[in-house]
Amino acid sequence: MSLNASILLHENDGAAVALRDIRMGETILIEELSKSIKATEDIAKGHKFAVKEIAQGDNVLKFGYSIGIATEHIMEGSWIHTHNVKTGLNGLLEYSYEPDVANQPIRESSFYFDGYVRENGEAGIRNEIWIINTVGCINKTCEHLAKMGGSLYGNRIDGIYHFSHPYGCSQLGDDLTYTQTLLASLANHPNAAGILVVGLGCENNQIEEFKKVIGKQPAGRIKFLTSQEVDDEFEVGMELIGELVEYAEHFKRQPVPVSKLKIGLKCGGSDGLSGITGNPLAGMISDWIISEGGTSILTEVPEMFGAETILMNRAANEEVFHKIVHLINDFKEYFVRHGQEIYENPSPGNKKGGITTLEEKSLGCTQKGGHSIVQDVVPYGEKVKVTGLNLVQSPGNDLISVTALAAAGAHIVLFTTGRGTPFGGPVPTVKISTNTELAHRKKNWIDFDAGRLVDGMKMEDLTDELIEDLIDLASGKSRTNNEKFEFREISIFKDGVTL
Repeated sequence: MSLNASILLHENDGAAVALRDIRMGETILIEELSKSIKATEDIAKGHKFAVKEIAQGDNVLKFGYSIGIATEHIMEGSWIHTHNVKTGLNGLLEYSYEPDVANQPIRESSFYFDGYVRENGEAGIRNEIWIINTVGCINKTCEHLAKMGGSLYGNRIDGIYHFSHPYGCSQLGDDLTYTQTLLASLANHPNAAGILVVGLGCENNQIEEFKKVIGKQPAGRIKFLTSQEVDDEFEVGMELIGELVEYAEHFKRQPVPVSKLKIGLKCGGSDGLSGITGNPLAGMISDWIISEGGTSILTEVPEMFGAETILMNRAANEEVFHKIVHLINDFKEYFVRHGQEIYENPSPGNKKGGITTLEEKSLGCTQKGGHSIVQDVVPYGEKVKVTGLNLVQSPGNDLISVTALAAAGAHIVLFTTGRGTPFGGPVPTVKISTNTELAHRKKNWIDFDAGRLVDGMKMEDLTDELIEDLIDLASGKSRTNNEKFEFREISIFKDGVTL
């Protein structure tokens, strides 16, 4: 008999999760039910097995919710996965406002970090120069400017960075609007002390029009360069970068309450432990930052399908409830408009890691939002306007959604993963492994190990440890792996015609 081989997440669940590989014939103690069962087949770590018989057509419960429908009779001790379970979701749904919210006390910030206070009152955790190109044609020009600037000025500020993208020209309708809105939000991000906007000159996203989207800026914070209008864009660009560095050097770190912090929440390459370790830990951080008067930002709309009513019932008011309804249904209609199956998820990697249906993935995914009230829903590419938990419109794609979180104002993104990825966004991207094996194997990717929860570490202790790490990170005392290796990328959502 083996102890701590599995976990049952709710007393009504028919599916337990294996915390290690289980061999056929092994007797497993289900501590939560005070019973033992015998595995009828091999069950891989992170995968599910039945703790009782489940009839064909019955709901399979995990987290206390249905994660799908049994397609055949499932015997106690049997492996539960895509071969015997299918999604129970189908088509567009109608929702009713059934609020289930409790006021979460907001206390005066007791935690501080050393940050940079900008002229508009916002705080940054980095003092960087960002080069933003209006069009993809000049990606390499901007990349070269960032390298030249970094080698010349890199010791005077926190760095000079460019984020490549292929858009800004030959775009129509929402495509161009998405590009302009998102790039403008990045241009307003407080982690960037100064911005150099570089255009080509003949693109749809003309600098003069782009200036209107960016809005009013403090004198000296943003410079513009149109490449076709100068003889040597490198010479002029370096002069402008020098001016931006001089401007940035006026900012010095000073104590800032964590109520000024915005934390983005993301999962990618999930496994069967994501909803048990990494995502609940991210939820604890979300609730903590909100209790301090700060902001957390949740996105990946398709990965809310099947768990959306949990968020709807936590809407601050009926207006926010209807915003969430539109957020969900508009994304479902986007799938339908393109002739795609709404619930064609999870990905092959997710399935290999033990996630069977979209409901299961969504129930795990939404745990990153903790238990806080949803205060607002933010359109794609725009910045959050209120503190507390915000939902942002974006697909689940890692690059697109992390970029959207940064554009929404996130200073830091918590990225939980069971399979790992080196990707990082334009802001510090904290990779939280859902299992310890990944943390040990991919030390250049993973920043924090949440897998220790299944080895007996208490959630409260791990939360306190992560809070301390985040304050050090925000204060510039540490760097994430994506910063150390300069893995900084953006990706812009596309939904339209290209000329």
